[in-house]
Amino acid sequence: MTKTEPGWELYRSFLAVMREGSLSGAARALGMTQPSLGRHIRELEESLGVPLFARSPQGLSPTDLAHELAAHAQAMASASAALRRAATTRQDAIAGVVRIAASVMVGAEVLPPILAAFRQQHPGIVIELSLSNQQEDLLRRDADIAIRMARPTQEALVARHVGKIALGFFAHRQYLQANGRPKTVADLVSHALIGFDKETPFIRSMRPAGMPYARENFALRTDNDLAAVAAIRAGYGIGICQVGIARRDPALVQLLPDAFALNMDTWVVMHEDLRRSVRVHTLYDHLCDAMIDYVKQASAPRARRKP
Repeated sequence: MTKTEPGWELYRSFLAVMREGSLSGAARALGMTQPSLGRHIRELEESLGVPLFARSPQGLSPTDLAHELAAHAQAMASASAALRRAATTRQDAIAGVVRIAASVMVGAEVLPPILAAFRQQHPGIVIELSLSNQQEDLLRRDADIAIRMARPTQEALVARHVGKIALGFFAHRQYLQANGRPKTVADLVSHALIGFDKETPFIRSMRPAGMPYARENFALRTDNDLAAVAAIRAGYGIGICQVGIARRDPALVQLLPDAFALNMDTWVVMHEDLRRSVRVHTLYDHLCDAMIDYVKQASAPRARRKP
């Protein structure tokens, strides 16, 4: 007897349990009853012929196979979401849904005015903004457009280099008035430094050799970029910020610009199959132009002021 191919709704329930960690949490996330969701899990296990969860009084524990299948279920979820976005309107209409993936800082601090201007021109487009410092998979259609700090290598992706986003050391004037201004890189160790908690491969590759900007020297450690910039603005200490973002606040002072200058190559990327989608391509072009302007404004000379 041939087994019935599991439907997407069963995989969707399975993925929700993996994400939420319990039947009750998954049921709430999907707007289902817990018995119905539990039935989906049993049906999926029966259809596949393997157990996906170990059941105990403490709840469900995913098997090794469940962890392996989760990546495939996520790919199905991404494809389903991409299908829904594509079905929102005709390919030649400037309306519908477009999903953008960006880093936390770019998405929260750089994109809002850019997207607000776009909204005035194209109110028929609904934007989904996915913020993460982990790269979304455009080939898997996790997003339609992405802003990345590394050049994509996949041939199926269309990418435009919009420039280099400059980073620098910044501190609030009040902090400098109370604690003095570092004159050399070596002076940083005597200040309250704001930095990361976990050193990722990206941070390791970008951190200049010999720079005392290291975890053991930090007075505040956080992996949330927004929290780090908020601490700089509050006068907690000295931290790294995008020059274009810091320049919006006249109370923030750039420090040691000749000794520390870090630039991140920035790309706007989309899948080549979306060239035919007017709504996606229209937003892609807008993002490219606006990000080029942002990078240029950040690199323009600004008169230095003493604290």
